[in-house]
Amino acid sequence: MLIPNVVEMIILTAVSLVLCCMGFKSFVWFMSIGYGLSTAGIGLTLLIMSLVSGNANVFFIAECLLLIIYGFRLGGFLLIREMKNEKYRAKLAEAGGAAKVPVFVSVVIWIFCGVLYIFQTSPAIYRLQNGLAVEPNVAQYIGLAISVLGIVLESVADKQKSAQKNENPNLPAMKGLFKMCRCPNYFGEILFWTGLFVSGIGAVQGVQWIIAVIGYVGIVYIMFSGAKRLETRHIKNYGSNPDYNAYADKTPVLIPLIPLYHMVTPESIKKAEEKKAAKKE
Repeated sequence: MLIPNVVEMIILTAVSLVLCCMGFKSFVWFMSIGYGLSTAGIGLTLLIMSLVSGNANVFFIAECLLLIIYGFRLGGFLLIREMKNEKYRAKLAEAGGAAKVPVFVSVVIWIFCGVLYIFQTSPAIYRLQNGLAVEPNVAQYIGLAISVLGIVLESVADKQKSAQKNENPNLPAMKGLFKMCRCPNYFGEILFWTGLFVSGIGAVQGVQWIIAVIGYVGIVYIMFSGAKRLETRHIKNYGSNPDYNAYADKTPVLIPLIPLYHMVTPESIKKAEEKKAAKKE
């Protein structure tokens, strides 16, 4: 049983690395478009493995399909946004996202990301490898429901954000789901991976939980870091706008109902920029 599992893991890791290697063209793609496509690729590979082995039921197939849908939707959305939105590309370049990165650093980040995406999807991987893909349990039902909610929330939030930015490009999205929290799309991502993590209860065994926990904590940390960077950009762009400040002071940054309203302040941003400027001198 050990050898087939090792071979399967090598195949899955190779798929993840191949699909996120586009980051060598644009560094941020390791963690954006490559992230989405790697997730979809892992889901598709798991689906094929389960069908070939006959070790799957409708619920595991649904879990794989959710990974595919999530990954392709996210990767496609990000790719279209970057290819068609000149303003976004300009902001990315201004933030340093288009900067040249040493090859060694790119390789390290590539391997890190490829492995991280394996860790994130490990609850589904271990369900198949432990021979439990034909034995659904309550945790899998609950996890699937949470993941579906996450995909729907993220998709609707992205659509609302695009519509509101087209309507008023001088302010961030503040209506619809954005009344619930300032980053409902990031919150949707957290929900999706929370669902996958929950679905592993009863399937993930022993030390395998270490891998699953690392993957889950990793994506939650990335979402909080993304929300922090977004708030920094919003303060720089809209910090003098009273409507934005009133909205930000009463709307949680990332998790609805959790009164975390600010992760950075104008003062902390100013100090960070001064410190950065001093280093350059």
